[in-house]
Amino acid sequence: MGGLQIAAILHDFVENEALAGTGVTSDAFWQGLEKIVDELGPQNDALLAKRQELHDKIDGWHIQHRGQPHDPAAYRAFLREIGYLLAEGGEFKVTTENVDPEIAVIAGPQLVVPVNNARYALNAANARWGSLFDALYGSDAIPEDEGCEKTGKYNPRRGARVMAYADGFLDQAAPLAKAGHDMVTRYALADGADGRKSLVATLKDGSETGLARPEQFAGYINNGDEPSTILLRNNNLHIEIRIARGLPVGADHPAGVHDIQLESAITTIQDCEDSVTAVDADDKVIVYRNWLGLMKGNLEDTFLKGGSMVHRSLNHDREYTAPDGGKLVVPGRSLMLVRIASQLVDTDMVLDRNGREMPEAFVDAMVTSLIAIHDLKGRGPMHNSKTGSVYIVKPKMHGP
Repeated sequence: MGGLQIAAILHDFVENEALAGTGVTSDAFWQGLEKIVDELGPQNDALLAKRQELHDKIDGWHIQHRGQPHDPAAYRAFLREIGYLLAEGGEFKVTTENVDPEIAVIAGPQLVVPVNNARYALNAANARWGSLFDALYGSDAIPEDEGCEKTGKYNPRRGARVMAYADGFLDQAAPLAKAGHDMVTRYALADGADGRKSLVATLKDGSETGLARPEQFAGYINNGDEPSTILLRNNNLHIEIRIARGLPVGADHPAGVHDIQLESAITTIQDCEDSVTAVDADDKVIVYRNWLGLMKGNLEDTFLKGGSMVHRSLNHDREYTAPDGGKLVVPGRSLMLVRIASQLVDTDMVLDRNGREMPEAFVDAMVTSLIAIHDLKGRGPMHNSKTGSVYIVKPKMHGP
């Protein structure tokens, strides 16, 4: 294509799978990649040569001072002299538009996952929500002494400890005004004078109390006489209290709580670099195809687990009724970033007009960004960025 030589499997993937629906033509894509390597290839070569020069000088300094006590001041002066350390610049501000709240304002865990494994990629994207009960029951956060072993399908003694731990968590994250959550026998909704719903907890002595911070009540799902799900918010992260008195765990809980779900990994780096072994075009197309499925919202995987076939796909968003009666939608998946390869490594997937291998970062950047257009167009069953952005993690770019 033009002056480029492209591995057939990569060419066919871009032509037959990635381009369709983006509005980008084949000529525009490949000509764009060729222009990038023509203009930025020499700059990349110069940067790598500078990196090697610094590397050699630093090696030489350490060899020269072998066996001597380390002198931090002299070493710092040397690093400044060779241009590895630069003088600190003046104050500055950076502003960026269209940033999703998961990156702009919410502090929460982030996962990194090899995107060439569809099952792992889906697990990570779906790790936005997780069961606190399951996490406690299955881990050593709960000791296995005094009959609290992880035996059988469900050990009520261990379950009681899980519930006590979870009540303590709620006391910290969303405390009640007059008691602890371990004293609650029923969670219910009350109508306020302004028409808004509020959360009311009935205690063991028959009295009632609300949240210490009523604004933490974010929404609910109704199921007959009492809500089946209560949504709380703390530090911009959500907590689901699920109530089902007829289920085994809920039947043992005084308030019928059978699970507490927490927002957990709010962002996930779908990784094309360090955690991935993708050494040729065949491998890389698997990486790109999974990223395409994530951006289209249709990635699926079926696998054998515990003797049964398991089907996995992306979780849908969660819908609730807000206190004012409106609809509240909370994301069901992590916000996904893509980490492309560093500019240190060349690839033979694409050769330039001189027959040279191209920096893998150039190919990664072009293909993953092309694929992300599918999300920006918003035609799939679910969306990654709600603000119309693509999040690219660019490694090996340390320094000012």
